[in-house]
Amino acid sequence: MNVCVSVFCSRSAGSAEMKEVLPKPRFHLDLWLCFTIQNWILDVGRPVLMLVVLADWCPVNRPGPAEVLHVLYIISTPLVLLKMLERSPRTLPPLAVRLGIIAVVTGTSLHLVADSITGRLLLIGYQLHLSVRENPIMKTLEPSSLVDAFELLFYFDDTLGHLMWYGPLFLVLFLFFSGCFSHRKQEEKMPLAAWMLLVPSGAYYCRYLITEGQTFILFIFTFFTMTATVMHQRRRGMVPDSNGVFMLYSFSAALFLVAVWVACLWSDGVLRKKHPGLIYVPQPRAVFTLHLQST
Repeated sequence: MNVCVSVFCSRSAGSAEMKEVLPKPRFHLDLWLCFTIQNWILDVGRPVLMLVVLADWCPVNRPGPAEVLHVLYIISTPLVLLKMLERSPRTLPPLAVRLGIIAVVTGTSLHLVADSITGRLLLIGYQLHLSVRENPIMKTLEPSSLVDAFELLFYFDDTLGHLMWYGPLFLVLFLFFSGCFSHRKQEEKMPLAAWMLLVPSGAYYCRYLITEGQTFILFIFTFFTMTATVMHQRRRGMVPDSNGVFMLYSFSAALFLVAVWVACLWSDGVLRKKHPGLIYVPQPRAVFTLHLQST
């Protein structure tokens, strides 16, 4: 009898200690607010600023306000990613972190150069819904071998630059998500601040990361990996905390918005030619030069 009582007391004490040891999950409002604001102002705000600021206000051969925002984005993005890694229980070796930050800075810098030149090309009639060689201004370019140089420029931007930029970004998001789990007894609802950030967060993933950045494969692979992680953790009695639920809802909202975007432009023959292949996700800037710029 004494043995049973002692065992029961030890189990009760162990459960009490477990409750004290388990940290209470909290929503990282400061981190997500900073992430959302810097993305919308410094990333999405660049093309908007290029439309608002007249070309006569800034010399074409000098950096403009859009380039200033881009430089600030290059500086702020690694800092936000490092802060995410600091708050994630799962991280990478220091060498991998340094290489990832170098890749992000290099990729965004390549995008800065190519995007600045693209903005100047738009002023003289360049059409983003056409390929480089099909653009009218490229057909009249002399010598014709200069077209190869512009194709190389857009390759560094749309392919190599985006891969170096968004690859580490999605990796950090997944590592952060993998640590956003708590015991089933500690399951909590998303706070009001998370619901308020859900729409701008999902819209940014859709508007810029997936459609403009052409990262649908990286996005859907990350989303499926996150879903598989949730299923694995549920077998262990763990559920996503408010941060994990926020990320899942943001990715789900982005996927829904992308589906609506693709459905609206599904029968556009010009954009189909611009984006051939099985995965068809038109770029917003291509839609702008095709349907809105001339109106």
